[in-house]
Amino acid sequence: MEEKNLAIQVHGLQKSFGKLQVLKGVDFDVARGSIFALLGSNGAGKTTIVRILTTLLKPDDGTASVDGFDVLSQPARVRESISLTGQFAAVDEILTGRENLIMIAELRHVKTAGKMADDLLERFGLADASGRRVSAYSGGMRRRLDIAMSLIGNPRIIFLDEPTNGLDPQGRIEVWQVIQNLADGGTTVFLTTQYLDEAEKLADRIAILHEGTIVVSGTLEELRKLLPPAKVEYVERQPTLEEIFLAIVGSDKKDQR
Repeated sequence: MEEKNLAIQVHGLQKSFGKLQVLKGVDFDVARGSIFALLGSNGAGKTTIVRILTTLLKPDDGTASVDGFDVLSQPARVRESISLTGQFAAVDEILTGRENLIMIAELRHVKTAGKMADDLLERFGLADASGRRVSAYSGGMRRRLDIAMSLIGNPRIIFLDEPTNGLDPQGRIEVWQVIQNLADGGTTVFLTTQYLDEAEKLADRIAILHEGTIVVSGTLEELRKLLPPAKVEYVERQPTLEEIFLAIVGSDKKDQR
């Protein structure tokens, strides 16, 4: 794929914390306007990669570019192109949903903060709850508001680090719809998750991080071809992403950061 069509390029990325080598030469590319899912067990290094790509952490070796800008030599340009939503909703529970959005918009010097807030509330299905304090929101509503706040400034790439962590099934479905809508609108979505059905549902491409490297990467159909052909019983059943993940990674869950 041509470089201009790539939102993220990572080559030979390495990172250690003391004697623990977390990343041992990570390589992957992310196409513009796609949903890319990074899978890995707890402590596999997913958040470390996100922190490097969002300029919060410096790699020990290797290169990484986001929206065409090098994360080490052009961090300010990278930050202008991205937004990051972590594992826990960063919303002010005392404020209303609308007030949260206006506060962030004003901090980012948006001239039409009120209109932007109203547009985002409508877009994320929160208009009816705009005047309620966030403390009264469900988990799914808080996460949708959190993602809406991260879109102020129209970032071209959004990093979602385990965005449905702790949500109930309904909340997860709500967030899934938001993520799909972002990609449909042309935003590149970098998603880390432990929920394999989430990646199976949403991702255009999937990479599995294990013991410091990307062990496989591809579309769901390409990953399915790594396993033996489906057994024909009463009906032919394709392997799930969970079966693929466990076949590749196994039960090895070494404590990596």
